[in-house]
Parts: sequence; structure tokens; C-alpha cells
Amino acid sequence: MEEVIKKAEEKGIDVIDVLLRELQKEDPEESLKLRIHLADKFLSEAKSYLEKNDIVQASEKGYNAGEEIVKALSEKYKTREYEQYTKEGRWYTYSLFSSAISLSKVLGDWVLDGWRNAYDLHVWGFHEGKLDVEKVKYLLGKVEEFVNKVKSVLKVEGLSK
Repeated sequence: MEEVIKKAEEKGIDVIDVLLRELQKEDPEESLKLRIHLADKFLSEAKSYLEKNDIVQASEKGYNAGEEIVKALSEKYKTREYEQYTKEGRWYTYSLFSSAISLSKVLGDWVLDGWRNAYDLHVWGFHEGKLDVEKVKYLLGKVEEFVNKVKSVLKVEGLSK
């Protein structure tokens, strides 16, 4: 099993995303819960990395949390970008950004703001390595607010704050 997963990942296949896409077809509520659970897991990992002063990994895990939240909202609200994802089988960064804009038009600017904070972690903390601990901590706090807002708005059983 591990070899299959490794080969898939080498080919650029996000195994978890594939499984969640299939689960969403059968049980959309469970898929939504799992995406939000993943966002919480990534946030927890980001905080652990931050405690070790690993700014790069903390930034990427914070981005991953924001990414899962945009995917969850896109699934829930069946955005045009989500429909494209189901046809193509993968998300692109631009599609996530575009979906965040679409969602903001329905839910409010907090969606795009949440996405931007996560994306800033990805670009400036992970790729560029330009952020210091305090800036990463601040942005992680904003991503955590984004995750908690989604829990509250969606009122997913067992996840609401």
C-alpha cells in the first residue's frame, strides 16, 4: 500500500484529495468534516514547527490549512472552480484563488482575506523564506481565525466553535 501511495505522489497525485473527492460523492457531509479536520491538523503541525523555529515548515502547514478550508467551502457551495476540479482531478493554486473570490461574493470578504493570509504564508514564508517568527505567528493566527469562522458558518456537527 505504501508503495502505491509513494508512486502516486511521485506522479503528482494528491492521494488524500483523490480519496476525499470520492468520499464527497457518497457522503458530502463527512468529506466536509474531514477537510476541516485536516485544516485543524495542519494548524497544529504549523504551531509545532513554529515552536522549533522552523518558519518554513510552519508557513507551509499554515498554507495547507487555508487550502483545505477553501476546498471545503468550494465543495459545500459547488463553485465553478470546484466543478472544474472534479473534471480535471486536481486543484490548481489559481483555481483556489478564483474560488475564494467566488465564495467571497456569497459569504463575505473574510473568505478572500483568509485565503490571502494562507497564501502569504506559502509565498513569503515557505518559498521566499522572508518572514520572521512574529510575522508567521501573526499570519497563522489569522488562518486559525479563518478555520474557526468556517466552522461557525457551516455549523458542521462536532466542529462548530
